[in-house]
Amino acid sequence: MAANMNPERDPLFRALIVTMAIAVVVVLAFDAISHQTGVAAGATGSGAQVTRNTASAPVTYRPQTRSLVVTAVPMLVHEQAGFFDYLKGDFAKGGLLQDKEVWAFSPNTLTVYQGDTVNVTVFNPGDDPHTFTIAEMNFSISVEGGSQTTGSFVVPKTGAFKFFCAVPEHMPYMWGSLVVLPDSAAS
Repeated sequence: MAANMNPERDPLFRALIVTMAIAVVVVLAFDAISHQTGVAAGATGSGAQVTRNTASAPVTYRPQTRSLVVTAVPMLVHEQAGFFDYLKGDFAKGGLLQDKEVWAFSPNTLTVYQGDTVNVTVFNPGDDPHTFTIAEMNFSISVEGGSQTTGSFVVPKTGAFKFFCAVPEHMPYMWGSLVVLPDSAAS
């Protein structure tokens, strides 16, 4: 009888849905905070100045320290196979997600300016360890389960740089982009 039961009526299923909804709200709150502190209020000049001449007047951009917040978010993890029978085959040997889990970073796009110092705090509410790695910047921090870790780096050049979790079972799915704009884009 239990195998034919509607999962939407199951109290455990409902609890999982409520928990996921709360997690989404928390992630959105951290996203809003990171945008607020990372762009609007995160300016504590580092002393370096970049000056350029335009047709009207010289413009000076002073690189800033930006505090950004990123959260590790579970999307499809093996613990869910106990709640959803259809996932058991995917996580089993030979399945699509064998030895993998789908996690994500939120937000998955961060934007700063060339020369900025970036203080990134990564929150990990789950049990799995993660890393926040930007290979092109030689930057990586480890974040144990149920904790947060902060690291800093200076952005030396413009471009789009991939950040990712270097844990093998998370690597194919858990990534994002650091977009570094030229100082001429700052106003």
